[in-house]
Amino acid sequence: MHVLLPDGKRLELSAGATGADVAAAIGPGLARAALGIRVDGRLRDLQSEVDGGATVAILTSRDAEVIELMRHTLAHVLAQAVREHLVAEGAAPGDVRMGIGPTIEHGFYYDFDLPRSLTPDDLEQIEVRMRAIVAADLPLGRFTLPRVEALERYRTQGDPYKTELIEDLPEGETISFYRQGAEEGVGFTDLCRGPHVPRTGVLPPHFKLTTLAGAYWRGDESRPMLQRIYGVAFTSAEALEEHLWRVDEAKRRDHRKLGAELDIFVLDEDIGPGLPLWLPRGAIMVEEIERLAKEVEARGGYQRVRSPHLSKEQLFLKSGHLPYYEHDMFPAMVLDDVKYYVKPMNCPFHHKIFAARPRSYRDLPLRLAEYGTCYRYEDHGALMGLLRVRSMQMNDAHIYCTPEQFEAEFLKVIGLYLEYFELFGIDSYVMRFSKHAPEGLGKKYVDEGELWRSTEDMVRRALVAGDVSFYEADDEAAFYGPKIDVQIKSAIGREFTLATNQVDFVQPGRFDLHYVDEHGERKTPLCIHRAPLSTHERMVGFLIEHYGGDFPLWLAPEQVRIVPIADRHLPYADEVAEALRAVGLRAEVDGGNDRMNAKVRAAELYKVPYIAVVGDKEHDARTVSFRSRREEARNGIDLEAFTSHLREQVATRASNVTPIA
Repeated sequence: MHVLLPDGKRLELSAGATGADVAAAIGPGLARAALGIRVDGRLRDLQSEVDGGATVAILTSRDAEVIELMRHTLAHVLAQAVREHLVAEGAAPGDVRMGIGPTIEHGFYYDFDLPRSLTPDDLEQIEVRMRAIVAADLPLGRFTLPRVEALERYRTQGDPYKTELIEDLPEGETISFYRQGAEEGVGFTDLCRGPHVPRTGVLPPHFKLTTLAGAYWRGDESRPMLQRIYGVAFTSAEALEEHLWRVDEAKRRDHRKLGAELDIFVLDEDIGPGLPLWLPRGAIMVEEIERLAKEVEARGGYQRVRSPHLSKEQLFLKSGHLPYYEHDMFPAMVLDDVKYYVKPMNCPFHHKIFAARPRSYRDLPLRLAEYGTCYRYEDHGALMGLLRVRSMQMNDAHIYCTPEQFEAEFLKVIGLYLEYFELFGIDSYVMRFSKHAPEGLGKKYVDEGELWRSTEDMVRRALVAGDVSFYEADDEAAFYGPKIDVQIKSAIGREFTLATNQVDFVQPGRFDLHYVDEHGERKTPLCIHRAPLSTHERMVGFLIEHYGGDFPLWLAPEQVRIVPIADRHLPYADEVAEALRAVGLRAEVDGGNDRMNAKVRAAELYKVPYIAVVGDKEHDARTVSFRSRREEARNGIDLEAFTSHLREQVATRASNVTPIA
């Protein structure tokens, strides 16, 4: 048989040749350096047989993909080290039972059912054993067993986890294993599909065990809780060091930590998971973001509406949210023998507002906006601070337009995203064109195949015409139409959807929405759903991490903290606060008993943008001396000039501050 090399050359080989045979046929140097292969684009190991006619690339340490093989093998090295660690202290080998050990972004993990709980000290000792296993340069060998023999192997060992994994495989399946060590009973053997590197000695030293966590077997809360060990691995010390720095930075910026420290929000068990309470400082941020949205939307010709928090079942049956979206809705409540649901979104209510009176083509585009509170039953395990909640206020709007107006309106929404992103300094994002999957028609998506194709073509043409950079993703659409999801990567590397722009070709027809065109004929409008600022909850959570709590002046809950040097300066401190408040600035006086330096430190911990210190000199000259997180400290600044300087920053929502003159 023959295989094709990346340069197009044919290489003749014997039938049943492996990746290692391909490397050896090319040359002895490559055979020594080879760590894996890529076969028709798929990552495989050197022990894998290659098919005749396949395109085969030999991978060495220079190839980025090899880190995936290394991380997978390190998961097996971790499992071997855990077993050796516990057996060395007296546990029987059969008491160390294992779940799964896959690769993940940046590293790997393995789940264990162990006779005792592990501690951080254990992790250090296990990592030392891992390095010894790497240094031993154990060969990895692949072998297979019939399904019956594989089951018998693990049943004999009393291992319910591996037994269950094999039982889930089809009858007659050949089961593959990988052995670390030259012979059975030496080293470590695990159930695995692969791929792996050829021996432990080629693994990089740049790895670290990072975390201990609990994990339910197969993610099912009714199954046993296992102990999960996470690790990271990279091909260079610099990459590992940078990753560990990012992890520390992520902990420092985590919105759940900062949200508590800065008194922005709380979650209370008596209220329920995913139902945040906004504290006064958080409420200020919410109001500032909402004020921004209202200003921008007023310039864009939006009209604001309001809708109730719940509705009869009939509304959601008509919209199609029942049954397609029912699993994400809170259960119905029955009032006067009628089912009511709290709303998971605003769109059906806006459709009813559109239908409340006759519409002409002269009324279009009609842009209806609302910061409506919605409720979604997110799985408990998916909830995460403010980023995934069950109660949310959504920056929602629906644009009703003619087909001729669609492209311009769609691109205006994209422009709105970009305006907001520039204001907040968001530059790490991608536009994802989320499409349907044909196999989901009638189940996950409305069963209108031709409408799906034509609408997706229309969206694609608009994006291309607007020179918008995007990528396409199948099976990510809304049930009623395609959408653009803006995927943001936060300052700590967390990636999520912050904004969305959706096309709805279903609900206008379901609600019998229509307008009269210039020829007097009834036509159904197109509907664009858009939420460029996501929800208040997700946006504030993102901004806490984005800024690390060090907010621009216009967004900061407390803009100025006034610190009197002594008690006799309190009246002037109050006078300064009143002057600042009179022009709309948020100022507080620290009249406590602490010394001045302690008061300044307290304001710094709250990340207050400006700390104004007042004493005898400031009182006599009607000035302030300030220190700032955003510009160089200054002494003896005229109070009126200081006030004007801050007002200008707030009015322009400035991120970069021009120093006070």
